[in-house]
Amino acid sequence: MEEKKNIEYLLKNGTPVGFKPQGTSMHPTIIAGRDSVIVEPLGDRKLKRGDVALYRRELDAPILPGALILHRVCHVRSNGIYMVGDNEKKTEGPIPYDRFLGIMTCLNRNGKTISTKKLSYRLLSRIWLFLRPIRFVIAKPFSFFTSKNL
Repeated sequence: MEEKKNIEYLLKNGTPVGFKPQGTSMHPTIIAGRDSVIVEPLGDRKLKRGDVALYRRELDAPILPGALILHRVCHVRSNGIYMVGDNEKKTEGPIPYDRFLGIMTCLNRNGKTISTKKLSYRLLSRIWLFLRPIRFVIAKPFSFFTSKNL
């Protein structure tokens, strides 16, 4: 828990952080135990569909209350932002904008850094988000391609 508080402290004070995400909610695009990410403070940036952002869940959330969560922006609405893991069907939200701490800017995989600005990354992540309703059917083949360098 102390590490999570340090991540939040650093981001709130303008310092980018690197860490290895845990869990399987972002599989196959982020593999726990293998991949690491760089998250930069959100600052004045506005989140948009397809971004991967770090936020803190409410203390009364039904699942992992108070946890730091790294998920993809599914919808941006006037009442908040709706997030979804790449390995999940159901969205979470609306999440108020003030709960967001940072935005993922790089993915480190097998010793290689992949910028979220890279065209192949943006294309694959947007396709994967678009396919959310049916992606469980195609998860295995997609997992093969994302395990390689983008």
